[in-house]
Amino acid sequence: MSRFCVPRVLYVCALVLWTFAWVYPTSAQEVAMADQPELQAPDVVISATKTEIPAKQVTSAVEVITGEDLQQRKIRTVAEALRWASGLAVFQSGGLGTTVGVRMRGGTPQQTLVLIDGAIVNSATDGSYDFANLTSDNIERIEILRGSQSMLWGSDAMGGVINITTKRGREKPNISGFVEYGSFNTIREGGSLSGKKGPIDFSGSITRLDTAGFSAINYRRGAAERDGYHNWQGSVRLGADLPKDGRLEFSFRWLDGIVNFDGFGFNSTTFASDPADVFGARSRNTQYVFAGNYAQPITAWWSQRLTLSRATENLVSNGGVVERNLVTGTTGLIGFPFKSQIETTSNRLEWQHNIQIGKPLSLTAGYQFREQRGDNRDLLTNTTVFENRSISSHAGFGEAQLNLWDRVFGTAGIRQDEYNVFGSATTYRVTGGYLHRETGTKLRGSYATGFRAPTINELFFPGFGNPNLKPEKSQALDVAIEQTLPHDRGSISVGYFWTRYRNLILSVFDPVECTDPGSFGFCAQNVGLAKAEGVEVSTKLKLYRDGPWIKNLDLLIQYTYAATRDISSGSDSRLPKWPLHQISTVLSYQPIESLRANLEGRYVGERFGNVGNGNPTPSFVVWNLSASYDVTKYMQAYLRLDNIFNEKYEETLFFGTPIRSIFGGVRINYDLPL
Repeated sequence: MSRFCVPRVLYVCALVLWTFAWVYPTSAQEVAMADQPELQAPDVVISATKTEIPAKQVTSAVEVITGEDLQQRKIRTVAEALRWASGLAVFQSGGLGTTVGVRMRGGTPQQTLVLIDGAIVNSATDGSYDFANLTSDNIERIEILRGSQSMLWGSDAMGGVINITTKRGREKPNISGFVEYGSFNTIREGGSLSGKKGPIDFSGSITRLDTAGFSAINYRRGAAERDGYHNWQGSVRLGADLPKDGRLEFSFRWLDGIVNFDGFGFNSTTFASDPADVFGARSRNTQYVFAGNYAQPITAWWSQRLTLSRATENLVSNGGVVERNLVTGTTGLIGFPFKSQIETTSNRLEWQHNIQIGKPLSLTAGYQFREQRGDNRDLLTNTTVFENRSISSHAGFGEAQLNLWDRVFGTAGIRQDEYNVFGSATTYRVTGGYLHRETGTKLRGSYATGFRAPTINELFFPGFGNPNLKPEKSQALDVAIEQTLPHDRGSISVGYFWTRYRNLILSVFDPVECTDPGSFGFCAQNVGLAKAEGVEVSTKLKLYRDGPWIKNLDLLIQYTYAATRDISSGSDSRLPKWPLHQISTVLSYQPIESLRANLEGRYVGERFGNVGNGNPTPSFVVWNLSASYDVTKYMQAYLRLDNIFNEKYEETLFFGTPIRSIFGGVRINYDLPL
């Protein structure tokens, strides 16, 4: 699809939406209700402007997944939930616990900023966040903000932001627990306690997941060893309502995952790297995420918010001893053994001020300090690869928000980051939107610049790092039309995005510049150029309500077309691991109050393993089914079937995916008499 076809598609869709809106006009009562913005989740979005605004006023591409969605669809991990989101490419290297990469709009995992309760959790050494160990337990909402967002969020937000929030105790005290068993000898159990008493609210949970799993390298290619996974996770959110509408919060999340994995072996005949079943390879990842937030209005028109956070990660990996090459069939000692320990720390301090100037204009200004530290040790030789390397920055940002008559919306902002390793980066962002409330039609658009600071590995890793690297940069544009259907029947959204990336950091063969020992003439350099453009379509329909054996029938369909191009080498080939087409659908059916069922389908098109468009991974379609039944007021039984048609597929080339599998469990909820 050319860039000339995309505006034509948007034009046709706009005509269809406008016609639909005028044929089915909203009533006067519905128009009056539209005048009153609701401030309850999921109708409030925070990540787009760092202030709470109704979703109807948001001028950015945002999708919200609520904790209720996760619970109703029996989703176990955040990665599973993100697979069905618009504009994302989510692929895993094997079963539960193996590496999960999340990409947005043609970007890389390093260009997606991930926050948990305000703490930045992207790895200080690698730059990306591995979603392998993050389960869905005790999560209130996931906000997915697509497009370059560096103006508000700084580095790593070139592709977008994933903002994850822990549940807050809002009602009377409640205790709950669950136990689940299923395929691959998977056992999952946990408990939680939440509630509010006076000005104090509390939410906490602890869960465990154990599975014998399946081979990380696809068993259909000859891998036989099961690669198991064990996960502990705990989370706490404690809050206090202060006088004069103040708020104090503390959040904590602990993740501890142990997983066995496979890899690749060297073929001495073809000099290629072949998939291999590796015996004894395993890693342990322990993460601690701390965050504190203090918000306090100073006057009727001036408020402030202070955020302090720290995220630590300790990753110990053992590459195993013996490997079986699946191409040659030979078994022997692993060719390149390794045992490493990587420790990272990410600190963030942000002080934000919000000033309301009359009704139409509000200003947001703030200061952010960010620091990332990393250590890397080779445990085989007991030597230090690098120690106490750090990247830090000071940033100031300001944004103006305009709201005219609850119809015309706009934002404009600028940010300046000063880094200790490469200097400065300036980013800006402008957005606008118009809401025709009588028909529920909204037009929105944005233009922004973004950047990503080089990681500790890219700067300092021996034999690869380059201390002279500059930040990656981007320019991004998106436009969309959103239509709310009459009588609260749902919504339709059609959007177009365009992003250009430059100064991308790649490993380059340059014997003149890359002279460090062990580099073999290769090192990191700013030479990459790429672009991405595409269409995102989302349709949410309430098909039927309150009929015989159909209390609720809802349909969600999301389509992403992403045309990516690597233009640095002149080949104009597609970017690695980006499918041209993706479609996801969820059909939710509730025949009676106590029974719910969900049918989920996902299509992912062909993608390639490298910039030369070699190593293609075929397209696939996967269907899942889940159902729950409220046995009593306090007990629910549920069932989930994954890959119900036993599709033979790979998300990542050579790596395994689950066969048809089934999981069942029981959940108990009880309100405490306090």
